Amino acid sequence: MLTVNLGPLAVPVSQLLLMVALLAALAVGHLVGRRQQTGGIGHSLSDMLLVGLLVARIAFVVIWFDTYRHAPWSMLDIRDGGFTPWAGVAAALLVAIWQGWRRASLRKPLVLGLAAGALVWGAMFGALRMMEEEKPALPTVQLTTLAGLPVDLAGLAAGKPLVVNLWASWCPPCRREMPVLAAAQQQETGVVFVFANQGEDGATALRYLSASQLALANVLLDPDTALGKVVGSTALPTTLFYDARGRLVNTHLGELSAASLASKLQQLRTP
Repeated sequence: MLTVNLGPLAVPVSQLLLMVALLAALAVGHLVGRRQQTGGIGHSLSDMLLVGLLVARIAFVVIWFDTYRHAPWSMLDIRDGGFTPWAGVAAALLVAIWQGWRRASLRKPLVLGLAAGALVWGAMFGALRMMEEEKPALPTVQLTTLAGLPVDLAGLAAGKPLVVNLWASWCPPCRREMPVLAAAQQQETGVVFVFANQGEDGATALRYLSASQLALANVLLDPDTALGKVVGSTALPTTLFYDARGRLVNTHLGELSAASLASKLQQLRTP
């Protein structure tokens, strides 16, 4: 499962887990703080979140600066999901230590709140991983080529790492990221790229590709959006990264930039 539908919104599961963990931390910290008459830890948690996100973004931009330098303004576009988690977590913990050092009365609520949040996040993450392990790694959904021929993902992968992009011509982020994926398909000869159109017919997909002057290989049709249902994502675009053994090693919900795609491909090539 990659997304959860909350009304008309498709929320990434990773973001939902973070929100629930933060709420758990806030609730426990508030209860402990109220007993000690020190107040809650809401301000501390918000400071940790903001600093953590900022540092995680800065670290990612520094690591992939050569990719960003050709389009400097794209460094500010966090929609590409370019964050370095370990840097953000380290920065958030430093904020917690600093605030606990400044105010001794905050230490117990902060420690217990963060412990509760970590336990909740770990339990939910572990449960999701167990559910995912019960499913086959590489989806066996039957897709068709633009010519109407049946094809499956395992046959296309042929033992190579596989990147599967779920897209539609009506989706603006899909259209914006397509040139980035097209360039990567030309450069990364050791990786198979598949573009699985969701819910549209061949004529519609062909019109878009022709109008955009995109020369893509492995454009497939999934008129019933079966692939999106199997992987548990209703959001477009969704990009799935499988290793040479057919195991799902990474996902990306939303628009990819050259830097965020490069970071995912680097992980895909790592044994």
